[in-house]
Amino acid sequence: MNAVTKLLRDLVAIPSINPAFASGDKKRTGEERVAQHLVGIAKHHGLDIARQPVLPGRRNLLVTLRPVGKVQRRILLAPHLDVVPAADCQFKPVIKNNRLHGRGACDTKGCVAAFFHVLCRLSKQKQRPRYTEITFVGLVDEECNQAGSRAFGRSELKADLAIVGEPTMLRVVTAHKGDLWWRLETRGKAAHGAKPELGRNAVHAMAHVVDLLETKYAAQLKKRSHPLLGSPTINVGVMRGGTQPNIVPDHCAIDIDRRTLPGETGASVRRELSKILRAHKHHVQMMDLKGVDSLPLETDPNLPLVRQFMRAARCSKPRGVDFFTDASPIATGGIPALVFGPGNIAQAHTDNEWLDLKQLDRATAILARFLQSQP
Repeated sequence: MNAVTKLLRDLVAIPSINPAFASGDKKRTGEERVAQHLVGIAKHHGLDIARQPVLPGRRNLLVTLRPVGKVQRRILLAPHLDVVPAADCQFKPVIKNNRLHGRGACDTKGCVAAFFHVLCRLSKQKQRPRYTEITFVGLVDEECNQAGSRAFGRSELKADLAIVGEPTMLRVVTAHKGDLWWRLETRGKAAHGAKPELGRNAVHAMAHVVDLLETKYAAQLKKRSHPLLGSPTINVGVMRGGTQPNIVPDHCAIDIDRRTLPGETGASVRRELSKILRAHKHHVQMMDLKGVDSLPLETDPNLPLVRQFMRAARCSKPRGVDFFTDASPIATGGIPALVFGPGNIAQAHTDNEWLDLKQLDRATAILARFLQSQP
């Protein structure tokens, strides 16, 4: 077992479930124990350590390697430390067939291990980066509202490029979709189930809304396209209505996920939805479930540092992904950002999450090659 695999194994063994999903289990929630494990290693390597308060009891971790000479560029390595819920057995890492199995192995402790290991390794080399300041930023809360990256994006800390860790199969991602979560509600009139004609069925009204969104509106979205991201999408993920079978329901609600393209905003999508609902005479109330902007990412692939990283990764063209990442809040704060890391997003959040250890080693080599290149 090499050093980066050992680090990944140790990180997976430390539960760091986002408290938004398991607030009552303090032994398994929060990112602090992972951060403290990394702090201990950083101290051993003589790296600069700082913490950035984000939420009560939750802080981003900043570990910095200073260059030998005058700083000419600043690079951020920014994976997140939290994971989604899992059973206890999933925090007991297992290596089999050159894969490491366990919660967070793919999303994104593989990135944490690769990024942090490279930083530590460079700190011990005689020819450490001469002009490049490198900061590892262990972000909190990515799996919920991205409070860590939003706090970092609002801060005065700036850099020339942020490499945000997510499983991209080692492809360089310069664009991803934005994400809107809304609740739509219909109101009706309650009545006895034996006399439905005396009521107004809110579930029936919402069924027509769902059909409209999943058919005509979805077809309308398919007519738009982005060269890296394809079309925007709509998904009705949750539906709730009524209290019992013998009562005409007077209320129904659905929760929708709307993935956006560059150029779309929450306000523009709200206007669009309102227009099509009114056109079909649906009376619906809308409420934002997130309360924060989750804008698309679109970083210019021709930026010199992006092109330099693509050469290091031996990628001939940039990619786009459907999922939302911490890259967007960081880029919104003025730092060009891309997404990169070992692993396949198809493994993330699954009961049998795993990471290919060959990809872990390749990610480490790519990052080292890039960070040791001259500005």
